[in-house]
Amino acid sequence: MDFRATPFDHPNAVKLNDEVQLEYAERYQDAGDVTPLDPAMFLPPRGLYLIAYDDRGRPVATGGWRAQDVNPEGYSDGDAELKRMYVVPEARGLGLARRILAALEDDAHAAGRTRMVLETGVMQPEAIGLYTSAGYLPCTKFGHYREYENSRCFGKPLSRP
Repeated sequence: MDFRATPFDHPNAVKLNDEVQLEYAERYQDAGDVTPLDPAMFLPPRGLYLIAYDDRGRPVATGGWRAQDVNPEGYSDGDAELKRMYVVPEARGLGLARRILAALEDDAHAAGRTRMVLETGVMQPEAIGLYTSAGYLPCTKFGHYREYENSRCFGKPLSRP
């Protein structure tokens, strides 16, 4: 597997983002995740967007983080927010999400962020299982979906092993 830092508006990123949006829409019977995102949010050193490519050069997984600081949406100073974690169905079960998550945590920590936070929903039990098994704990709700009943927020302090 080849992990590459990629702009959020790169064609492969757009393609995979469209796929995850379809999955959100199907699971939640709505329009998908409408959190406002700008490609500049994922530019180092205040963010990173990764795409994993398989041995045939196909993009098969994504994930990114963006810096957050205290604001009216409930973030705290030093937060790194995880966004757009996704693995195409045919590549699931290979540990790609866990590897991307670890790489994003390492990068956010190296950039001076102190906590990784994420929002997911009750219709994504696989995501909740991944995050809790990686040491994430429920936290005060934040972000665009903080007032939604089906939303779940998690956080994890970032520190070097």
